Amino acid sequence: MDLRIDMPLVLLLLLPLFLYFGWTYFHERQRLKRSHIVVLTIRIAAAGCLVFALAGPYLLLPIKEEQIVYLVDRSASMNGTEDEMVQFIQESLQSKKEPQLAGIYSFSSTLQTEAILSKTLKEVPKLTEIKATDQTNIEQSLQLASGIIDPKKATRLVLLTDGNETKGDALEFATKLKGSNISVDIKPFSQPVVNDVSLKSFVSPQVAYVGEQQQLVTDIHATSAGQGELLLYENDELIHREAVELTEGTNVFTYKYAATAEGLVKYEAVVQVGQDAIFENNKLTSVTMVQSEPHLLIVNGYETASPIAAALGSQSIAYDVVAPKSLPNELSSYLQYNAIIFDNVPGHLVGEAKMSVIEQAVKNFGVGFTMVGGENSFGLGGYFKTPIETLLPVEMEIKGKEQLPSLGLVIVLDRSGSMQGSKLELAKEAAARSVEMLRDEDTLGFIAFDDRPWEIIETGPLSSKEEAVDTILSVTPGGGTEIYSSLAKAYENLADLKLQRKHIILLTDGQSQAGNYEDLIGEGKEEGITLSTVAIGQDADANLLEALSDMGSGRFYDVIDEQTIPSILSRETAMISRTYIEDNPFYPAIYNAAGWNSLFANGVPQMNAYIGTTAKQGATVVAESEKEDPVLAQWQYGLGKTFAFTSDSTGKWTGDWARWQNWGAFWQTLISQMLPSYNDVAYDVRLEADGSFMITDPTNEAAFLDIVAVNEAGEELETQLETISASQVRAVVQAEPGLIFFRIADEKQAIYQAGLSVPYSAEYELLPVNNQLIEELTQRTGGTVLKEPQDVFRDFTTKGADRQNIATWLLLASMLLFFIDITIRRFGWNFLTNAKKKEPLVEEKTIPEDTNVAQLLKGMKKRS
Repeated sequence: MDLRIDMPLVLLLLLPLFLYFGWTYFHERQRLKRSHIVVLTIRIAAAGCLVFALAGPYLLLPIKEEQIVYLVDRSASMNGTEDEMVQFIQESLQSKKEPQLAGIYSFSSTLQTEAILSKTLKEVPKLTEIKATDQTNIEQSLQLASGIIDPKKATRLVLLTDGNETKGDALEFATKLKGSNISVDIKPFSQPVVNDVSLKSFVSPQVAYVGEQQQLVTDIHATSAGQGELLLYENDELIHREAVELTEGTNVFTYKYAATAEGLVKYEAVVQVGQDAIFENNKLTSVTMVQSEPHLLIVNGYETASPIAAALGSQSIAYDVVAPKSLPNELSSYLQYNAIIFDNVPGHLVGEAKMSVIEQAVKNFGVGFTMVGGENSFGLGGYFKTPIETLLPVEMEIKGKEQLPSLGLVIVLDRSGSMQGSKLELAKEAAARSVEMLRDEDTLGFIAFDDRPWEIIETGPLSSKEEAVDTILSVTPGGGTEIYSSLAKAYENLADLKLQRKHIILLTDGQSQAGNYEDLIGEGKEEGITLSTVAIGQDADANLLEALSDMGSGRFYDVIDEQTIPSILSRETAMISRTYIEDNPFYPAIYNAAGWNSLFANGVPQMNAYIGTTAKQGATVVAESEKEDPVLAQWQYGLGKTFAFTSDSTGKWTGDWARWQNWGAFWQTLISQMLPSYNDVAYDVRLEADGSFMITDPTNEAAFLDIVAVNEAGEELETQLETISASQVRAVVQAEPGLIFFRIADEKQAIYQAGLSVPYSAEYELLPVNNQLIEELTQRTGGTVLKEPQDVFRDFTTKGADRQNIATWLLLASMLLFFIDITIRRFGWNFLTNAKKKEPLVEEKTIPEDTNVAQLLKGMKKRS
């Protein structure tokens, strides 16, 4: 047991205290009685206790229990060592003593529990699966382990690792352990030496021109000589395949290639061998900006040839025409183009994941976008509350219009166990979005079914959209699948309602028992009820659901991509709840908009029809209908210019416009206004050794640049910018290995695009044990590099202790002494001494009385 003081300097207050009492005693010692000396001593003791209490004294009481925490590195670089590490732990546990607690935790990018700290741990449990193995974060594992243990007890953290950290800084955290009860021991382990071939680098030019010969350089490292195959891809298309002879060590191969693609072009190198230890290090990507003339992507929603392509002719801008289902998923594929046109494209054939990527291409990279009308476009295409609606200058809803038909909608949703996960969540989101499209006076019902129907929202007037949405989103998965009874319930609820339109939407991913569907749907049609069906996934009974939609005069959707479910329900709700198509011939009103007036110098042709939308605040309406609906609207969305042309491209709706002499010039003008303005300044973007990106501006205006980083999935990445100098900015980006795209814009919104490859994690490199980190980490924390398993439970040099604060007791003692001092000064010393002799004092009082009586009697005798 040790007595320690937090603030020893406070004890200097004892000096003036002792000087004062010493001076008092020296000058008053002649007059001091014994009682005065006692009081003086009490005061000195009280003041001394108070000063000691202020100094923060405490006792350290020894704790016998000790803690040993195993931290097992299970990152990718430790593959093949798990059995060896488990064996080491098992053997070391044989030396564990009774008062010692042991626990096992494994880590890679984060920490997870294998066996909690306890005295009873004797066997190593089967290690649980660890998912993210692409990083080693020793610092975080030490930090989390420090929070698990009791800091009062002596603790030893035992790291089983190769010491190759790819995230964090363990040595920096080690300084925080100085002076604590925690030490770090390390037992080094390393991956067994095996044959491995890895791509160390793959380089393509940062900028090139169409047709220019480029050099694609690959650097391949092999642990042993052998044969392999090198494959090169341009935008995921194979452009070169070559058998290569690999020598032990570094192998460099150069391939000359004339660029054919345009814009930001992705190149990929892949090396393949017969036996390879790590597959993750066999692929690298690189990006080249291939400069050329503008390039347009037309997404054609018609089964026939593209009407827009026909209107443009062969001497116009270069363009590609694709079907909606062929749209790519990667951002790099869209950055090849300067502008995109959706021509009568239904949203459910695109899906919201692709819509999000397109939105990023428009917002952050300036790609122009136009949506052209048709029976499958705008609100009828299911774009309500989608990323495409966000970027367009119009809303899908029609606001402030004449009376719309009364509507009853019942959604029948499969909540069986097979729907659990993203399918059910997307289906609920889709149903909620449909509710938001309804009016307050519309009728809504919602039935969720498994092996029987559950009426979540009774069919009736929609009193509260928010409450209905919350109710739908709260549905949880259940048991089996039984469709017929739930569908019958929906028909029953709608049958007797006096509504102009009554519709049922059925969503399921499973099979169902037989039922008399033909009679059920036939009776419903007599009551004006229509039915649309959605088959989700390959296990759904698509034949049955398609037959039901045919019988119910509705539409059938066969969904493979779950992301399309919200667009489908949005489209269904739009088609039955609104009269979107305005089909009365009219002459659009043309407003004074730059670049458009010259086309209409000789008049405006008649138009037959369009889809009703509402212009957003801030949008510019170029052409407007007689009902003041936008026919052609434009605005700026981020760095991109977007347009909405609510008529069609075939001539069926556009009428005389398609026969107009300026029809081709109309599309040329539209496309030219969509094109972004690119920056001629060649910014240099490079990946630094520490994983950050250095952006160099030759105009020395780096501090004024607007920089955004986006990954291949179109997700904007968290980016921290640091201005290094007038010409350089450092960007720290939270990015996973793969392609990353930078959009750099100056104050004039001129755009510069650059793409870089974030290489695979260092986890997938064959590296030796990091002995330098291991030795320094153990030295800083007072640990050791372990050699034998029994060394884990060797005696601790620093023992644990429980701190007991005694300042409170000293304060109480001081208060008690002061109370005694006050009592003596108030009642005097005799008060204490007399109190002890109470009885003798009574006897002394009687003596004087007897004496007085005797003297009185003696005086009386003399007088007589």
